[in-house]
Amino acid sequence: MEKTFNPSQIEQACYQHWESKGMFTPSGQGEPYCILLPPPNVTGSLHMGHAFQHTIMDALIRYHRMKGDNTLWQCGTDHAGIATQMVVERQLNAQGQTRHDLGREKFVERVWEWKEESGGNITQQMRRLGTSPDWDREVFTMDDKLSAAVQEVFVQLYDEGLIYRGKRLVNWDPVLLTAVSDLEVVSEEEDGSMWHMRYPLSDGSSSIVVATTRPETMLGDSAVAVHPDDERYKNMVGKTITLPLTGREIPIIADDYVDKDFGTGCVKITPAHDFNDYEMGKRHNLALINILCDDAKINDEAPEAYRGLDRFECRKRIVADLDALGLLVEIKPHKLKVPRGDRSGVVIEPYLTNQWYVAVESLAKPAIEAVESGEIRFVPENWNKTYYQWMHNIQDWCISRQLWWGHRIPAWFDEHGKVYVGKSEAEVRSKYSLSNDIALRQDEDVLDTWFSSALWPFATMGWPEKTPELNTFVPSSVLVTGFDIIFFWVARMIMMTKKFTGQIPFKDIYITGLVRDENGDKMSKSKGNVLDPIDVIDGIDLEALVAKRTTGMMQPQLAEKITKQTRKQFPNGIDPYGTDALRFTFAAMASTSRDINFDMSRVEGYRNFCNKIWNATRFVLMNTEEFDTGNAGGELVLSPFDKWIWSRFERTVAQFEQQLSEYRFDLAAQTLYEFTWNQFCDWYLELSKPIVNSETASEAEKRGTRHTLINVLEQLMRVLHPFMPFITDEIWQKIKPLSANVTNAPSIMVDAFPTFTKSLIDEQSEQDIEWVKAFVMGIRNIRGEMDIAPSKRLPVLLHNMHAQDVSRLANTQSYLLTLAKLESIDVLDASAQAPASATALVGEMEILIPMAGLIDKAAELARLNKAADKLEKDVARTEGKLNNQNFVGKAPVEVIDKEKAKLADAKMQLDKIKEQRIAIEKM
Repeated sequence: MEKTFNPSQIEQACYQHWESKGMFTPSGQGEPYCILLPPPNVTGSLHMGHAFQHTIMDALIRYHRMKGDNTLWQCGTDHAGIATQMVVERQLNAQGQTRHDLGREKFVERVWEWKEESGGNITQQMRRLGTSPDWDREVFTMDDKLSAAVQEVFVQLYDEGLIYRGKRLVNWDPVLLTAVSDLEVVSEEEDGSMWHMRYPLSDGSSSIVVATTRPETMLGDSAVAVHPDDERYKNMVGKTITLPLTGREIPIIADDYVDKDFGTGCVKITPAHDFNDYEMGKRHNLALINILCDDAKINDEAPEAYRGLDRFECRKRIVADLDALGLLVEIKPHKLKVPRGDRSGVVIEPYLTNQWYVAVESLAKPAIEAVESGEIRFVPENWNKTYYQWMHNIQDWCISRQLWWGHRIPAWFDEHGKVYVGKSEAEVRSKYSLSNDIALRQDEDVLDTWFSSALWPFATMGWPEKTPELNTFVPSSVLVTGFDIIFFWVARMIMMTKKFTGQIPFKDIYITGLVRDENGDKMSKSKGNVLDPIDVIDGIDLEALVAKRTTGMMQPQLAEKITKQTRKQFPNGIDPYGTDALRFTFAAMASTSRDINFDMSRVEGYRNFCNKIWNATRFVLMNTEEFDTGNAGGELVLSPFDKWIWSRFERTVAQFEQQLSEYRFDLAAQTLYEFTWNQFCDWYLELSKPIVNSETASEAEKRGTRHTLINVLEQLMRVLHPFMPFITDEIWQKIKPLSANVTNAPSIMVDAFPTFTKSLIDEQSEQDIEWVKAFVMGIRNIRGEMDIAPSKRLPVLLHNMHAQDVSRLANTQSYLLTLAKLESIDVLDASAQAPASATALVGEMEILIPMAGLIDKAAELARLNKAADKLEKDVARTEGKLNNQNFVGKAPVEVIDKEKAKLADAKMQLDKIKEQRIAIEKM
């Protein structure tokens, strides 16, 4: 083996070997185990959220594959209607063209060309992460077979009356000129204004003051609403006001939606431009007055003075006109949530348009029952509440989009606007008995991307054909996804799968948290805290990282700020950490909490973990490669240490499998880390040295320890493999020939997961070796506290021994002398007076190391006093910070917590020094 672990030398070659040998394909044997990959956008690239979720999915897939299950990780990408169309339109714009210059057919051809050339970026990045889906079954939501499923579902739902076309309020993007889903709307707090306007009553008796953040919408007001119990306005209900600037008379109505204690208690109602007003408008049968064009300019419903103005220009004009009429009462600064399109960045408008809808009430009922009955389980369980809240208040689903890229709606109109639905025009003519003389035109709209992805669990398995995959892998085993799409995707998959297959789509839904930066902030380009997982794997120099974070920024000040913070955070860029370290970091952080604060120091720690495993392997090979490890026969005598490590390993396997079954990846990672680093690499390798290097141990004892070294390591690689695929396979290939694991498997990933063997649990050996470890640690602690050189051999006296201590000493004394670098071990008579000694306890047994002649008393006290002085200054400085209200009031919570931890650590060190001084002064 190479002296140092270099991930870049092994990862890609290893992955190519796995993929070329077809190791990701279901075996066809064992119990079905299936995971559906949430299809990433074909336009996308791998971000930290993807990398985190894909690590979790791949760990489960690799584990179940090794357990002998018939394992399928179904992968694919989503056509991402808006995002993909924008990518190609920008390319055309750069060439001085628009999609309209090409026409629909040519534009769609252009998109397909782009998809073939550049659409596989994210799947190549997934390979870099070591993911093992069945790439031979990779699908795309616009593939012919999936498109056929989409058409089949649409037609069936329409024929059953569950899909209809209607004019309703939607989120409208005035730049993209399409309806968008709530998920594609980002609402963030911005500084704005609240305009207070006076509306005079038509009878001239008085007026009402209303407030709004969107004055331009007053042109579409249909009413003014007050609370029915508001005494101030009871006598006005039923009267009308004359809407300023328009001259229209609109009623004053009473509705308990109005908060009488907020503002003036009067609310202007614009049903065609506000979702809450729309619902109130339906209750009171108010007029729907749309004042906007598709591009958010004012239309001909408004007075002539405002027609053709951009909505924000119209706002300024209206405010000025109201002010001139003496109807503008006041303008107040106001913070408000502004909805912006996540792709275009423009303010989204509630807009009245004709769209296609799914009537979901009848579909929602069985989907709710599936979770209530426990047939589908949320992990963590508290996400049930979120699911129920959405599902019990579900609204009909707008499924149409005004785009060219996507599944075109299979509906045709005749010249009178009558609708005919079928999979093709020929089918429509046959289905509705229409002659060729009747001209038909297909609906221009496409289906919402979420419509096709809702069919993912069964469309990917070949539905509507009755395929073996459909029978085997529906329902799938677990869905790993984020909480933000429980409604948009998870609920809709449950509804559609129940409707069209009668099955649930998946048994468990594991909801992950969001990956945030180390301070808990959401990763975003504008904050300059985005990390690319491939950069963490391969490393990136500082200048490239700065360029990556600032390229395309329109605001020079923001770019400068991000440049400074990047240089401060990563003065040397990002080191290459390798895939295994990144994956183990994700696993270790995958708790059941909502947010994951990603700290680069954790990745560094797990890179060190990889190095530790690599170096431990080199040690094992040096002590086994040219020696008899018992594979060819011969007596094996296991030492107490061998029995101990086997016992600890079996407990580790059992704990790991239990934790994985409960989706506690963090605990599973902690279990593996603790055993690998502390028990195997640190203790067992050290404990094995006195035996393999012994001149007195028998060949059977040496063979037993060598056998244990190589076989525990080999089985440990198999347990670690789901989290750390590359390093484990590389090591396994090196050590397999020396192990007792007789297999023809070409890779660790298709070898068997270790079987828990209860008979190897040896509680007595575990207790005995814990005694040995405590003994050795006691000696090492004394050396550290008294600054005694590790190489200096020490005399040890033992006092207050019980029978079990005597027995353990007899069995392990020769090892203790070597492990703890001791000159001698003597047992003090119970009545003997102990000399001045440094002491440690192992249970009730005292370990005494006489100090006479070991240390220079005066020099040691001087050293301790100097250390104490420095610590006292650190304590005073930190306490001063924490007592400074300016610091406490402005510093982030994380910084304050670090200072508190620093203070506690310094005080603890001071206490230890005091104890050491007392002990030395007694000498």
